[in-house]
Amino acid sequence: MGTFLAVDFGAGSGRVIAGTVSGGRLNTVEVHRFPNRQIRLGNRLYWDFLSLFEEMKTGLRMAAGQFSDIRSIGIDTWGVDFGLVDRDGNLLGNPVCYRDPSMDGAAEEWGRDNDLAAHYSTAGIQVMSINTLFQFYVRKKRGDRTLDIAQHLLFMPDLFSFYLTGVPGNEYTIASTSELLDARKRDWNFPLIDSLGLPRHLFGRIIHPGQTRGTVMDSVADELGLPRGVKVVAVGSHDTASAVYAIPYEKGKESVSAFLSSGTWSLLGIETDEPVLTDAARKAGFTNEGGVGGKIRFLQNITGLWILQCLVRQWKEAGLPDSYDYLLSEAAKADIPSVVDVDHGMFMHPDDMLAAVGEYCRMTSQRVPSTQGEYVRCVLHSLAVRYRKGIEELDSLLGKPVERLHIIGGGSRNTLLNTLTSEETGLPVVAGPVEATAIGNILMQAVACGEIADKTEISSVRTGPDTH
Repeated sequence: MGTFLAVDFGAGSGRVIAGTVSGGRLNTVEVHRFPNRQIRLGNRLYWDFLSLFEEMKTGLRMAAGQFSDIRSIGIDTWGVDFGLVDRDGNLLGNPVCYRDPSMDGAAEEWGRDNDLAAHYSTAGIQVMSINTLFQFYVRKKRGDRTLDIAQHLLFMPDLFSFYLTGVPGNEYTIASTSELLDARKRDWNFPLIDSLGLPRHLFGRIIHPGQTRGTVMDSVADELGLPRGVKVVAVGSHDTASAVYAIPYEKGKESVSAFLSSGTWSLLGIETDEPVLTDAARKAGFTNEGGVGGKIRFLQNITGLWILQCLVRQWKEAGLPDSYDYLLSEAAKADIPSVVDVDHGMFMHPDDMLAAVGEYCRMTSQRVPSTQGEYVRCVLHSLAVRYRKGIEELDSLLGKPVERLHIIGGGSRNTLLNTLTSEETGLPVVAGPVEATAIGNILMQAVACGEIADKTEISSVRTGPDTH
């Protein structure tokens, strides 16, 4: 028996959650929750890594004060973003956020000189300007000198782990979001890396979920009150990989179950044993990301609740009601047929999301929402329509129809969106778990530490009260 700590960083917030396993049950408690935000400085949009690392330490310190039997720590984050570290372990600047406008158009520009079909047949990743490939492409174009002195490329979970353990390494599921891996080999695509003019030494050994990254450095353990020798375990370090690992698939079911990880982004897809690298998959916008247990997450990246989150932020700043309970109740009563393309570039990082939604409706000769309820209804209905399209494309590519949809993550609490999704797709929707990412993170640690043989030993999850 022991306590496992999941450090889960989302694009909007982070949390430290403690978990224990006993009698086939996973028990979790939230120890610390904190905001995450992007910081605009000059012409760049950054993540505040120093603040996030300090918040993580606060959560670990709080956990150390409450649990004396901490065995390991697992860290997961959003995808594609990274930090560069020099040979002395110095961080070469705050990580740039994937929403930084400098990446706009990078994928299209790169694609003009490259065979996209051939590229997809190896990388298997949906071409998006936010991906690490294009972040490096932009850096090389502007002559970024940090590339000359950097020793290690560390994706966000790798970076947090490095400053806990002092050991560099690149975890597989997070590295797979970069568009720099060979999807079949599950290792670096060095011909592509060489074509970008990037030094090979930046790209470290690939670590797979279940392996140990290292142990917490004694100096850090003493600072935080942790026992010495606590392991940092590689979990599904891309948050969606951990979330999918938490899905309680029913044994013996022959039906095809799809997952929808619902948050700032919506990740819609299925798990497969091997990547799907056909040109039809490429044209449909599917991506092959790494999963736990050697699986491939064959999915689409869809703009999720980001649009709604921006609207709520604007309403709060304007002094208007911003309670989700109120907004969803108003949306349930609203009657507006307008649908926006949630993946349209105008919703990526607008200064005014209300204006962007209104402008799209005017451009497409649709009714512009006039109340908060109508705006929310329009966004949620648009998401459900987009999910239907994704399911139809999955059906076509798989040759066997999806018969059930698991919605996981924070968005699974949005009952109106769940209902609209079920109506649009015609599928039964199973909602939850809400904290799927942290649950999958802890389950992987429990397996790695020999507490359980695999996740099927867990028959129930009990989420306890917050401890802070």
